[in-house]
Amino acid sequence: MQRTLSFLLWSGVAVAVMSGMALAQPAGQPPLIDRALFFGDPEISGSQLSPDGQYLSFIKPFNGTRNIWVKKADEPFANARAITNDQKRPIANYFWSRDSRYVLYSQDQGGDENFNVYAVDPKAAPAAGQPVPVARNLTDAKGVRALIYSVPKSDPDVMYVGINERDKAWHDLYKVKISTGERTLVRENKDKVAGWVFDEAGQLRLGARTTDNGSTEILRVDKDALVKVYECNVFETCQPIRFHKDATQAYLITNKGDVDLIGLVLFDPSSSKTTLVESDPKRRVDLGNAVFSDKTGDLLATQYEDERVRWYVKEPSFKADFDFIEKRFPGKDVNFQSSTADEQRWIVVVASDTDPGEVFVYDRATRKVTPQYKVRETLPRDQLAPMTTLTYPSSDGLQIPAYLTLPRGIPAKALPLMVVPHGGPWGRDTWGYDTFAQFLANRGYAVLQPNFRASTGYGKKFLNLGNGKWGETMQDDITWGVKHLVAQGTVDPKRVGIMGGSYGGYATLAGVAFTPDLYSAGVAIVAPSNLLTLLDSIPPYWESIRTVFNVRMGDPGKADDKARLMKQSPLNSADRIHTPLMVVQGQNDPRVKRAESDQIVIALRDRGFPVEYLVAPDEGHGFARPVNNMAMIASTEKFLARHLGGRFQEEMPADVATRLKEITVDPKTVTLTAAATAAAGAPKPAADLAPMKATYSASIAMGGQSMAMKIAQEAREENGTWVFTETADTPMGAATDSAVIEKGTLLIKKRTVKQGPADIALDFSDKAITGTLAMNGQSRPVNVALDGPVFADGPGSHAVIAHLPLAQGYTTSFRNLDLRSQKVEVKQLAVVGRESVTVPAGTFDAWKVEVKGADGGVTTLWVAADSRQVAKISATLPAMNGAVLTAELEK
Repeated sequence: MQRTLSFLLWSGVAVAVMSGMALAQPAGQPPLIDRALFFGDPEISGSQLSPDGQYLSFIKPFNGTRNIWVKKADEPFANARAITNDQKRPIANYFWSRDSRYVLYSQDQGGDENFNVYAVDPKAAPAAGQPVPVARNLTDAKGVRALIYSVPKSDPDVMYVGINERDKAWHDLYKVKISTGERTLVRENKDKVAGWVFDEAGQLRLGARTTDNGSTEILRVDKDALVKVYECNVFETCQPIRFHKDATQAYLITNKGDVDLIGLVLFDPSSSKTTLVESDPKRRVDLGNAVFSDKTGDLLATQYEDERVRWYVKEPSFKADFDFIEKRFPGKDVNFQSSTADEQRWIVVVASDTDPGEVFVYDRATRKVTPQYKVRETLPRDQLAPMTTLTYPSSDGLQIPAYLTLPRGIPAKALPLMVVPHGGPWGRDTWGYDTFAQFLANRGYAVLQPNFRASTGYGKKFLNLGNGKWGETMQDDITWGVKHLVAQGTVDPKRVGIMGGSYGGYATLAGVAFTPDLYSAGVAIVAPSNLLTLLDSIPPYWESIRTVFNVRMGDPGKADDKARLMKQSPLNSADRIHTPLMVVQGQNDPRVKRAESDQIVIALRDRGFPVEYLVAPDEGHGFARPVNNMAMIASTEKFLARHLGGRFQEEMPADVATRLKEITVDPKTVTLTAAATAAAGAPKPAADLAPMKATYSASIAMGGQSMAMKIAQEAREENGTWVFTETADTPMGAATDSAVIEKGTLLIKKRTVKQGPADIALDFSDKAITGTLAMNGQSRPVNVALDGPVFADGPGSHAVIAHLPLAQGYTTSFRNLDLRSQKVEVKQLAVVGRESVTVPAGTFDAWKVEVKGADGGVTTLWVAADSRQVAKISATLPAMNGAVLTAELEK
């Protein structure tokens, strides 16, 4: 069965490991395999037979980038010709039109995931002055993500496509003529439908959508209405996959009701009646796949992803073919990948944990198996390491299934370990060839790939145990895997690293932040650092599953969930990190924005902790361009070897070395840009305010002159909130500034300012600041849009800062409002030391806290370590031409 790299959220991310303290090669250990053999472009991949059987297509580099090639089915590969010439990004997915006239593929720009669908005539001559035929954009629209729903047998020149041009969150349904690109609107999607299902005759029959409470509704498409015919709640799965050949029933995968494992049922949309077809005969895992004949519509086989794939073949003639292939390739996984329309010839791929795949054409009539090529043919398979399964108990006793790959030629004792959590988190790792596991094992590392709770495939109970548990028991499932291997003596506890992308990147940051003594190195790739801003910035086309995120992760609109999400965000525990860290990011990532990586880099940099940072300007959620991959891998390999002692490959091609320099970012240059402003959340206080009164003697010095004043502060509890009032007696008269502050979160909710003719009244929410500014009887409105809450602003701001979890190296960032410009700015806070400070009220052992603004202003606070009183304040005021405010506590 064809293997994938447990992407979901890090599809396309190519990561690896290299380093600067290579150990002597023990006797029997395989030679160092060139990283290019693992991660460079495969010579040939992705083969398909045209439906008429005349052609065989495949992916192969052309002018340095993976493109689509075609040859006659019986010709040698040397006779093939390229039919696409995309030089910016590799082409990953393509398919043939049903009449074999066109090859269709999807492509985005720079990783932005706005995919368009292109068609190319494989028989056409190259365009004038070009090496390949013209590729026509069938869904041509900027900033649009096209989804292919159906390519019906009834009309081979038609495909049904979803296009979110009218509304970025929802895809309208179009009929697109492949030969001309003519587009006809079939249905404007004002019903928030996320997917459509057509029957075998090409008729639109069903839709599916997610409701506001997270439930999934399956809708029957009637002439004038959508009728709900099936529903499962947010903690269950139900999805139509195709219609039965009788056109009256649909195949549905579901675990609705008192059922744990996903099974296959037949569903009648007219009566809503379901009939069980099959669930796992061993009652261990969900249905993994159902294989159908495209010719007859018959169910050929079912598959279950257990420790390895299990097949249950249904159709007798297909079973005879399957048994024949399986017997010929014992111990290998078999995958029937592509076939001719008459299903007499198939592309068959056989693979294993130590074999990325061999490809054959199988003739069912003659049972002739004709070799085509080996995937990564030059990779020395005899030097690769077996992948084994293991199970271990987590912190609460839950049994965690996992895969372990041990380096060859080394005793399994006191090995360096790399933990590689999968992305998603709603995905899973599987048995088979895994590029990263094999690469790391060749470098001398044991590799642990745990299927922690929230992983899919093990039933809804296992999946739902991860709800709300990011960074908590989900992280325990990873941590206890390390403990298990250490207790067995397999792993050296002082040489444990963690690396992953997307959720795996989050797990990496959570690992080094929440269990800082466990890991000696971490590589976080497209990693969320702040769960609030992650949820706030999900792509518009994920709107249909926003509620699912809110249920499974937490709803930022609910106080308890928000507080937990803040706690689970590694950014808010960055002061605990003391593990060497590398951060990798794609500039155009629409899922995990660059700001997520910028923030954690800034947090570590500002406390003086070293961090390495790579940002590719032409990538999105993972690296697709080979030169970017290779640069990242080379850097990561050396980083891990430096900190964990594994082997590494010193040399790299000139283009890779050049690219590595181009994508390496000096942490000193990283700033909270406009994109990062949106990612700045509200820090979590370590303690609540308390009733207090204080008086400060203050002065403002500017141009050799000084103006003295007295400042009185009072905090009192009122109507379940804190009311913080600050009164200043100045030569220009008294000024009163008052704020209503939410208990616990210490977020400002209201502010009123009265000074002479000025009268200001403001209301704060997470989305906007509204109110009025009045001067000399004239009033103007305030309406400032927000992308998150304002924090530590106005009166009481210094007291609020004093109640953060101040400690050596602590850093955070938050929003403030500039009243004069009515713009939001991000402040950066850092604890820069601890020192004794003497003021009229006495001598205090204090944390020295610096708060910097984008305008260059710096406020320094001395906060008593025991009482959290602000003993002294010093602030530069750019709005007053660099004037300096000093205030000292009197009582």
